[in-house]
Amino acid sequence: MSKAFGIINFAGNNIQVNDMQAYRPIGAFSFLGRYRVIDFPISNMSNSGIDVMQVYIRRKPRSLVEHLGTGRHYNINSKRGKLVTLFQESNIDNGIYSTDIAAYMENIDCFDEINSEYVVIAPSYMVYTADYSAFLKTHIDSGADITLMYHSVDNAKDHFPNCQTLNINKQKGVLSMEPNLGNAKNRNIFMDTYVMKKDLFLDLVQKAHKLSSMYTLADIVNESCEELDVRAYPHRGYFATISDFNSYYEANLELIDLKKATDLFHDNWPIYTRTNDSCPTQYFEGSKVTSSVISNGCLIEGTVENCVIGRGCTIKEGAVIKNCVIGADVVIGKGVHAENLVIDKHARLIRGKRIIASPDKPGYIKRGDRL
Repeated sequence: MSKAFGIINFAGNNIQVNDMQAYRPIGAFSFLGRYRVIDFPISNMSNSGIDVMQVYIRRKPRSLVEHLGTGRHYNINSKRGKLVTLFQESNIDNGIYSTDIAAYMENIDCFDEINSEYVVIAPSYMVYTADYSAFLKTHIDSGADITLMYHSVDNAKDHFPNCQTLNINKQKGVLSMEPNLGNAKNRNIFMDTYVMKKDLFLDLVQKAHKLSSMYTLADIVNESCEELDVRAYPHRGYFATISDFNSYYEANLELIDLKKATDLFHDNWPIYTRTNDSCPTQYFEGSKVTSSVISNGCLIEGTVENCVIGRGCTIKEGAVIKNCVIGADVVIGKGVHAENLVIDKHARLIRGKRIIASPDKPGYIKRGDRL
């Protein structure tokens, strides 16, 4: 799909995943043990034929840059394609100025060498699969100026915090965007996914930059709904946002359900990630594992129930872990009982024998911590 290039945008100031975000951007968060959240938008673009992509990073870039590398593991065309990592650096300590518009303006020269007529923009904090070639075709056939992707939900009262919703008329025209305030069950959640012509995108970026240093792309598109033809495009299938700590925890655990997982993963739509050569997981005599996703390279001697476990973890004899999301290279010591936790990578739970959080408010064990 050479007509379009792709932009993977960073999460805005309204998206806050407490504790975990202190170490890396949301796109670098481990997901289902073996993936990173950013693997989903990049794989969507690669599978849709988009070979030129820009990935924007605002802060704490090391983890994400290491994972992205040259982008070759995303099956990007090696001759004409490329994945470029770009940064937003100025005023980085002041959140109100750290917007996607500021990032685009700092890297405005990078757009000169891109010949594609259209741009597809996707977020790095949402998990879904979508065919952007169909998205682009619908946009071109409609004659619209901008098309926005949305997902209709019936649980917006207690889910999708910090997200935007779309007000749509019967002709699928977008009237406005507004925050999800949790005052209605049925909402059209905006997926932070756009398609438009490159020239219009650059015009909107420069217009937003002149109007306000706090403006985001969503702000300027929302303000332009009356003067531009902005359409809505429905999404079907699995959809999750990593918009706060609970949503990260819930998105991991709910995909243990095979029915939901098959709604996200398809044989003809691979999700690419950086591979890691390691031994298969070893289950020792006396271990018990039920309803869990276990990555390669683990040593399981204890009891695991309804958990997602990353690569290279060790669960010692007599340990019991339930309803936990565990990062890579974590050690759970003998006799430790852990429930309802997100345990970050390299943590060691050795002497803290009972670490149990509320199911409604999961706990967090810091990266590299020792308990």
